[in-house]
Amino acid sequence: MKKLSLLFLMLCGHLTYAQQQPNIIIIVSDDHAFQSIGAYGSKLMKTPSIDRIAKEGVRFDKGYVTNSICGPSRAVILTGKYSHKNGFKDNEHSKFDGSQDSFVKQLRNGGYQTAWIGKWHLETTPQGFDHWQVLPDQGQYYNPDFLMQDGTKKRYDGYVTNVVEDVAEEWLDQRDQSKPFCLVIGHKATHRVWLPDTADMGMFDKVTFPLPANFYDDYKTREAAKIQDMSIAKTMIMGYDLKMFGSEAEADREGSVKRMNAAQRAKFNAYYQPIAADLKAKNLTGKALTEWKFQHYMRDYLSTAASLDRNIGRTLDYLDKQGLTKNTIVIYMSDQGFYLGEHGWFDKRFIYEESFRTPMVMRYPGVIKPGTVSKDFVMNLDIAPTMLDAAGIAIPTAIQGKSMLPQLKDPKIAGRNTMFYHYYENGEHSVSPHFGIRNKRYKLIRFYTRVNGWELFDLKKDPNEMNNLYGKKGYEQVTAEMTKELKAQIANYDDQDAAAILAKGL
Repeated sequence: MKKLSLLFLMLCGHLTYAQQQPNIIIIVSDDHAFQSIGAYGSKLMKTPSIDRIAKEGVRFDKGYVTNSICGPSRAVILTGKYSHKNGFKDNEHSKFDGSQDSFVKQLRNGGYQTAWIGKWHLETTPQGFDHWQVLPDQGQYYNPDFLMQDGTKKRYDGYVTNVVEDVAEEWLDQRDQSKPFCLVIGHKATHRVWLPDTADMGMFDKVTFPLPANFYDDYKTREAAKIQDMSIAKTMIMGYDLKMFGSEAEADREGSVKRMNAAQRAKFNAYYQPIAADLKAKNLTGKALTEWKFQHYMRDYLSTAASLDRNIGRTLDYLDKQGLTKNTIVIYMSDQGFYLGEHGWFDKRFIYEESFRTPMVMRYPGVIKPGTVSKDFVMNLDIAPTMLDAAGIAIPTAIQGKSMLPQLKDPKIAGRNTMFYHYYENGEHSVSPHFGIRNKRYKLIRFYTRVNGWELFDLKKDPNEMNNLYGKKGYEQVTAEMTKELKAQIANYDDQDAAAILAKGL
């Protein structure tokens, strides 16, 4: 009898602990600029769902990434380790080693049911999940295919952002309700080619967006910026990017358009063909054409973001209806930031603020006070340890990030003073590989391979990063201090590639 009573008490204790462990939903979008989100003060569009998470939890005003590119960012989120430690450095040659540890594996071992649904983009089969259903490579905006766990491929009718949410809710409906869950929802939006849902096409046509102050940046003193090919003026493709096709046959050759069904294609043609005809009639050149491309890019990009926010709202509504809100952590973040015309660009990659910084909001009822605004430096590196901390699971020593919960619970606890960044890819958009650090005032960058040189910025005086101060008179002490700190960060994170480059000098 005593043994039965003891067993009963042990089981009750286990159930109480399980109930205290929060459910976790992490929503990861692609290339979503913080500049386009209402919670961050944007006037470009309304984002009520993302804003709701911020209002009911915390908005991280200084959220950053370790490597501003799609696949590597996801690998960092999963492992809590920098690219040089998890092995996924770029989208050109890397394949994720799924046998390595991840926070999802740790959660699963700790009793969680785990799933990843949507964009994966890590080039290997997901491991550590009870369920996964992922888009091949980048995925498609219309009628997307999914790689299924049984090794088959399945095509769904509809717009990808809606479909990903549908599949995520289907998994939530069928999950084991005796366990806490961790679900990662990976959205394709707002990745190039910024193809909106047919319901959202044209929603910004009456808006004229202001040009960023440095839209016509001449890149003076910044050699790496001079050689990039991600400018709206020169690189944005009339057909592929802007859907300004010269004929039906040309549109048919574009994969994202070709896979549309008849109804979708009819709506696509009805919207884009008149715009193309009007553009042809105007016969724009020079700055007039560049600014037309900017306006059209913004309309497509923000229309694509509208469906993203709407479906984030569906996730929040689902939790409300199922009585899960109070015990579920919700994080929304992008895999990195994005340029909306700043420096005349689209895309990401650079350590400059628009791509280095990422939107990140988090709701944790009962733990994070609603309306919290964090000014601490946090990184995608910190997601893994934060989730393990919340679940009461020991954080492995190999994880390089830090839990954000202590700072959120007690503002007196100091966060990191400096952030380290390393971008490796040496192909698309001609962005030179580089690494660097940012503290509260300065940023020091070391470019190598395509460009061999340094940049230093005073972010207090020059928040748009237009004036490279490296080698300028009067900045010798700042440069020396930042260089010393860069070496310390490289040693701290054991980045032997960066250390070897510094050892070679200029």
